[in-house]
Amino acid sequence: MANIKQIAELAGVSITTVSRVLNNHPYVQEAKRQSVWDAVHKLNYSPNSNAVHLVKGKTGMVAVLLPFVNHPFSGMVLEGIAEQALLNNYRLILCQTNYVQTEEKRVLDMLKSKQIDGVIIVSRKGEWEMVEPYASYGPIVACEKVDSEVISYVHVDRYKGTKECFRYLVEKGYRHIGFSLGTSGTHNGQKRMQAYIEGVTDLGERVRPEWVFENCYQMEDGSQVVQQLAQLKERPQAILVAGDLPAAGMITEAKKLGWRIPEDLAIIGFDNLPLASILDLTTMSVPSFEAGKVAFQLFIEQIPMRGQEPTDSPVVPKKVELPLKFITRGSA
Repeated sequence: MANIKQIAELAGVSITTVSRVLNNHPYVQEAKRQSVWDAVHKLNYSPNSNAVHLVKGKTGMVAVLLPFVNHPFSGMVLEGIAEQALLNNYRLILCQTNYVQTEEKRVLDMLKSKQIDGVIIVSRKGEWEMVEPYASYGPIVACEKVDSEVISYVHVDRYKGTKECFRYLVEKGYRHIGFSLGTSGTHNGQKRMQAYIEGVTDLGERVRPEWVFENCYQMEDGSQVVQQLAQLKERPQAILVAGDLPAAGMITEAKKLGWRIPEDLAIIGFDNLPLASILDLTTMSVPSFEAGKVAFQLFIEQIPMRGQEPTDSPVVPKKVELPLKFITRGSA
């Protein structure tokens, strides 16, 4: 296999000039640049990516850690990340974890072994105490609020958003309110559950476990929630749903049962996906695409520019909060 020394000899230039040409250095005479590329093609040279990474000190790749690739919310965040990655000549490695903590750790180990330059965490289940030590190997950016001295984040206040949705239902006269969420094992899930419990308590009601549903991510999960509600002797008047997809499943299944929305069951979603408008779903609009863009920007700000030496100065994490917007429609 050809090497840089052979290219230099064939092109009649120095090894330094070959390195500059291969790395798109601007200060190379055009004639020498052309001679190098002619030699590259003649020798059928292909650079060793690992060697390039060692020379440059970076891989040009960032891992995006997310629980589900096929969920619209994750997809919209990913779109924002991908747009910025393309503009900055970065490649993405998508790592679906299904909220399995061993899979989350495997991604972080990739950072430790220098296979990637950093990690953007869309959502995770592991404790941040496990994640933080890996920040010494490269930038880690979260798409949720983190109490950390080394991890930057962009987030929306899902606690505040859930409280606003609950308050809207109370103002509409509802007192018996159910709740559906993905998992209470994440920071966002815990905050949403806290907001719901506080809302129920403030009403002087008790939290009824049979009205609380976890692991609801897709439309079929929402359908199953309504099927379970149909078996109860006493049903909630309304339900808060931590995602538009399961909320859409609830609307569809409720109509199959002949229930009127919102008279028999009021439903509020979260995310404001395109289908929310089609289904006339009251929901909370989340700037997911913008969150992805900001997440990548927070990552790239911590990567040294070309010609800039890495610094051992401590990272000062940046904290960005994006606004939510309540969207009133006909489902509640």
